[in-house]
Amino acid sequence: MDAHLTEWLNLSIRWIHMIVGVAWIGASFYFVWLENNLNRANPREGLSGDLWAIHGGGIYHLEKYKLAPPQMPENLHWFKWEAYTTWLSGVALLMVVYYLNPSLYLIAPGSELSPAAAIAIGFGSLIVVWFVYDLLCDSPLGKTPALLGLVLFVLVIAACWGYSQVFSGRAAYIHTGALIGTIMVGNVFRIIMPAQRALVAAIEQNRTPDPVLPAKGLLRSRHNNYFTLPVLFIMISNHFPSTYGSEYNWLILAALGALSVLARHYFNTRHNSNRFAWALPAAALGMICLAYVTAPNRQPAPNLAATSPEQASTSAQQSGASASQFAQVSEVIHERCTVCHSAQPSSPLFSAAPAGVMFDTAEQIREQAAKIHAQTVASQIMPLGNITQMTQDERDLLGDWIAKGASID
Repeated sequence: MDAHLTEWLNLSIRWIHMIVGVAWIGASFYFVWLENNLNRANPREGLSGDLWAIHGGGIYHLEKYKLAPPQMPENLHWFKWEAYTTWLSGVALLMVVYYLNPSLYLIAPGSELSPAAAIAIGFGSLIVVWFVYDLLCDSPLGKTPALLGLVLFVLVIAACWGYSQVFSGRAAYIHTGALIGTIMVGNVFRIIMPAQRALVAAIEQNRTPDPVLPAKGLLRSRHNNYFTLPVLFIMISNHFPSTYGSEYNWLILAALGALSVLARHYFNTRHNSNRFAWALPAAALGMICLAYVTAPNRQPAPNLAATSPEQASTSAQQSGASASQFAQVSEVIHERCTVCHSAQPSSPLFSAAPAGVMFDTAEQIREQAAKIHAQTVASQIMPLGNITQMTQDERDLLGDWIAKGASID
């Protein structure tokens, strides 16, 4: 497919995915907040609580029935298409970004896995994990929600580890997010919506509703609520190579997921008491610890933005950097990187330089030295899929040149 067309297809689907995702998550957060803040003191007959709120210049009065009103209203608003459209647009985005170019984004560098096999593993695993999850929820574990939650957490991280063995780090994270998203939309489609339809039908037929389905729907709704923050991180994770680009990317995701769940639990329970007030400081401390333990075990890149060309040149001379070294660096950059990162990329996959990063001149290379260090030397996620076959010796050469001041003289 034409690179320019692919880029705009990617943009259009991603924009739709973000819009409907915000709508779905926003509705989820709002109804959790609403449930947690209901005034349950002496509600009028048939109600479990009510709430007064002000927003946008108006005052609202919301009431929640213990089960349902004596007669169903003519217009009852359902919340489902936000979830369905988020999943459908997410799968479309998965296909455009990862399955149209599996060698670039999906398959791990050096892997002998065929594109067809990689795609089958990626999409097939989403279906398999949903059925495993559904069976676990309907098993005796479903009666012990805390233990079930722990088992599900381990299951998701195990899936991320499995993905990281066959996919690139970026693809492993995104497929883990797609897996969680599939579970969430499956809950809406297979459990929550049928429970709501059954409730409405029972009221309309003047019979007592079955309490089993609403109970199952509540459990799945709680799962969706706690899954939300980890999914949001995964959606933006491709901007942070120190996470998915790490050798221990699955452990990093496990830690980030646990911290996200901890933060979500605080907001879910703060209306009841302050006994989880420690959760947010603990999550913040956890993020600081993650930043420390994920630091690369290599000589850090200098602060080139604050270094003048004259200072860099002097530093390079003092540390032994030479013009001949930059000549080697330039050769590596132009052979391995400018296929994509150029004003006129030679790769058919890109119509313009990704993120506007270009290495056509010596000055451009030096200006981007810190990014080169982060993505090519430290995390080694570039070149994408290592399609240009950059060697470890070449990465070491780039790292040494940057550590000596990134001189181009």
